[in-house]
Amino acid sequence: MRIDLASASPIVRPMRWFALFLLLASSALSAVPAELEAALKTFRGDPPRGWSYTQTTSAEGKSTVERYDAARPEFDRWKLLQKDGRPPTETELHEYADARSRRSRTGTAPKLVEQLNLPTLEKISDDAERTTFRSKLRPGESRDHTAPFLRATLVLHKATQTIESVELGSVSEFAPTFGVKIASLRTLMTYSLPAADRPALPQKVETRIRGRAFLVKSLDGEMTVVYSDYRHVGPAGR
Repeated sequence: MRIDLASASPIVRPMRWFALFLLLASSALSAVPAELEAALKTFRGDPPRGWSYTQTTSAEGKSTVERYDAARPEFDRWKLLQKDGRPPTETELHEYADARSRRSRTGTAPKLVEQLNLPTLEKISDDAERTTFRSKLRPGESRDHTAPFLRATLVLHKATQTIESVELGSVSEFAPTFGVKIASLRTLMTYSLPAADRPALPQKVETRIRGRAFLVKSLDGEMTVVYSDYRHVGPAGR
């Protein structure tokens, strides 16, 4: 029996397009190697819930050392330990507590996995221990004008099926907003390998940007965030 799709009913025509959609979707998924697909399912940019840690941020000659205590109540988990290499003043502690109370939760890192444009995934290197992939990014929101100019490079550790590093780098100059020109942007995020008593954990985030605003103001800058002194205090994320 032959069905003439050109003269098919309004019910059959949507079914044809739905079948085409399923075919394209399955093709995109099949392009992702199984070991990378498994790693992406467990990947998270932030430290997992249930883990306490120290966060040291350095940028433009300034630094802060903070402690996140996962065992404390939600709005009392962050503590400022040092500011610019010295103990913080009472005023600085008050300002810090006020600012942190408005953004106390972890899990604020961009959802990189959701932005990976997996049909564009390509393998750029491979050896016995690691495979490196590169992918374009999807816009994170409708007003995201940055994603088309960035590429994500992921290093997969084969034995543990975990992501060992993620690099976001620009491929050309771009203007994320009016009057701003970014000549180059690079962020490198590195992670420890999982062990018997802990999952993969963030180790360092390094960001370097070169650009100008309205042709006169320099936007050049570098920032480093180091995570250390991890301690597991709860069942989540282990």
